[in-house]
Amino acid sequence: MKLQAQELISITKTEVLGRVSENNTSIKISEEEFKQARADYRQTNAVFLPNITASHTGIATTNPLMAFGSKLNQEILTQNDFNPALLNDPSQIENYATRLEIQQPLINLDGLYQRKAAKSKMEAMALKTERTEDFLAFEVEKAYMQLQLAYKAVDVLEKALEAANANKKIADNSFKQGYLQRADVLNVEVRVTEVQNQLQMAKSNVQNASNYLSFLMNDDINVVYKPSDDLSVTTISLEDQTVSENRSDIKAMQLASNAYEAMNKADKMAFLPRLNAFGSYELYDDQIFQADANGYLFGAQLSWDIFQGSKRFGKAQKSKAEFEKSKLEYEQYVSQSNLELNRAKRTFLDAENKLKLTTKALEQSEESLRIRTNRFKEGLEKTSDILLAETQYAQKQLEYYQTIFEYNYAQAYLQFLTKE
Repeated sequence: MKLQAQELISITKTEVLGRVSENNTSIKISEEEFKQARADYRQTNAVFLPNITASHTGIATTNPLMAFGSKLNQEILTQNDFNPALLNDPSQIENYATRLEIQQPLINLDGLYQRKAAKSKMEAMALKTERTEDFLAFEVEKAYMQLQLAYKAVDVLEKALEAANANKKIADNSFKQGYLQRADVLNVEVRVTEVQNQLQMAKSNVQNASNYLSFLMNDDINVVYKPSDDLSVTTISLEDQTVSENRSDIKAMQLASNAYEAMNKADKMAFLPRLNAFGSYELYDDQIFQADANGYLFGAQLSWDIFQGSKRFGKAQKSKAEFEKSKLEYEQYVSQSNLELNRAKRTFLDAENKLKLTTKALEQSEESLRIRTNRFKEGLEKTSDILLAETQYAQKQLEYYQTIFEYNYAQAYLQFLTKE
């Protein structure tokens, strides 16, 4: 088969799956979304870990209180500094302070539930990435079969074109010998033109299918791929065809609901007090980056935001509504998944039955064409009859391969829906 001047590359389904897994943009986007959720979860480590800051501050002041306090911190007070005149109107003093502060959360119940919510969200994003990979594997299955089907159509139509040209040659000879009318020859020529047009469309479909594979693999769209194997009936074991709650997307929705539940509990826990420990170590001097005096401070603080208008109540009510909504969405999604599974089962049974019928119809049309072709060569068959038989046989071939595609696709879709 000749396809423009583009590069023709043979490829297996396994190679496509590998390259999609490595290069597909949707998978990369999903992985980045997981990293974002993981980063959000890691931020909640602040519920357990201390907050540590260091600073170095320099000031110059004649403020009476600041000047006295600076001398006191520097441990340079003398008896003369208690002179009221100096206390009320001190000379400028410089003070340099190095300060190390630590704040350690002890009891932060709302923060604990926020951390739990972030963890559920992170796990849900991991499952979403897994389901994205499952979907793309299914999409590769479909796209690869579409490429196989496109090549089958080209093969069928190329053979149909050969047969049409052969019949045209016979018709031309018969016309020259006076056995056929000019109208019969024109009918044969019309048939040749029709097959040529169909063949061109089939070749375009090959390019379209190749482009879609390239898109999935994030590859050069100008390459034309050729499947290493032909389209044929495949049978996959499909026992226990049920939608499992362990399916990654369903588990992800359950985890998302768990995250909303945890956020609602966090909003409720925000009504309770928080307990935090704190401490600092300080170095003072009247020279920069010196430390002739030092001191420390530590303690604990129990804080309680008793009332923030109605903001906290409204926030708790909102998170409660979001949690209830997520439960309803989960139930709806599971129900919809079961509905889709039942539809897919019926589609598979229809495709199975259709495959039996199209196989039989193909055999019958092939035999009919063989008989009519032999009779046409002997001048015992009308031109219109042989053209009809050719058209019917080509159509039945195309229908047969289309049905194989539908049958295999229905199996793959069932497998996708029931995968855990």
